[in-house]
Amino acid sequence: MLISRTGPAVRFEQVTKTYRSAGGTLRALDGVSFDIRPGEFFGLLGPNGAGKTTLISVLAGLARASSGHARVHGHDVVADYAAARRLLGIVPQELVFDPFFSVRETLRIQSGYFGVRDNDAWIAELLDELGLADKADANMRQLSGGMKRRVLVAQALVHRPPVIVLDEPTAGVDVELRQALWHFVARLNRQGHTVLLTTHYLEEAEALCHRIAVLKAGQVVALDSTSALLAGMASTMLRFKTDQTLPPALAPLARVTGRIVQLKAVDAADVERQLATLREAGVRIEDLEIGRADLEDVFVQLMEGAAGPDGKPMEPAR
Repeated sequence: MLISRTGPAVRFEQVTKTYRSAGGTLRALDGVSFDIRPGEFFGLLGPNGAGKTTLISVLAGLARASSGHARVHGHDVVADYAAARRLLGIVPQELVFDPFFSVRETLRIQSGYFGVRDNDAWIAELLDELGLADKADANMRQLSGGMKRRVLVAQALVHRPPVIVLDEPTAGVDVELRQALWHFVARLNRQGHTVLLTTHYLEEAEALCHRIAVLKAGQVVALDSTSALLAGMASTMLRFKTDQTLPPALAPLARVTGRIVQLKAVDAADVERQLATLREAGVRIEDLEIGRADLEDVFVQLMEGAAGPDGKPMEPAR
């Protein structure tokens, strides 16, 4: 099969998806356009309902775009569906499995779907890397939810696709699987595989992704390298714990999660002013930290449509 080495690994061109029902119309995707480079580890972020899974469904050929095109190494996912699909390995959110086969049989059958023969050596490596070796002959319905998700990852990789799509792959799984999965996928990425990741664990995206696109209401509202997105935030964050109410001057500026308070600061003088305001209001604080903004701070700012560091509204990516 012809694989383009010069063009993008994945291209979305003005992809729009509209659902119609008796209650009206819903535009799940609204002119989404961006490229993913060969060998890139790319993050696709957004809140629930932003259109991430719909976009992946369009890429996988599970949903037909209302307009626009999606391509995998130059192959249109509609006009050249079979070629495009063979280049993709997709780990879905849902646990979908056949209860009548063992893990090894499931992977052999999946290999056959893509016309791959004599694949036992690679299957054995997948089983070992994903901690499934001792479950190879177990029936799928006997596995725990975490083990079933490991099998889904193995199924997506069994035909050695050049593009790997991970749709919330670590949702609801244990720390051991998360670490094993990222170790293995990072290795595949270093070997040249392109990875597209959606996740709600923003620390994963920050640690793994070279570039990130953020979707909001079906539109791309940010598209840049991870480092550039972080640099666009105020560089300093004040974090502490308190059981008390914040003073009116600071309350609208704070992000509060339980007892944890985060305040954005422009510079050291701003930190001093905020601490002085807390002290004057008699607010007792614990575990004070002064650090840099992280991807969660960027994400919250984008979702709230907050002003950027220059004071101007952040514009949607084009």
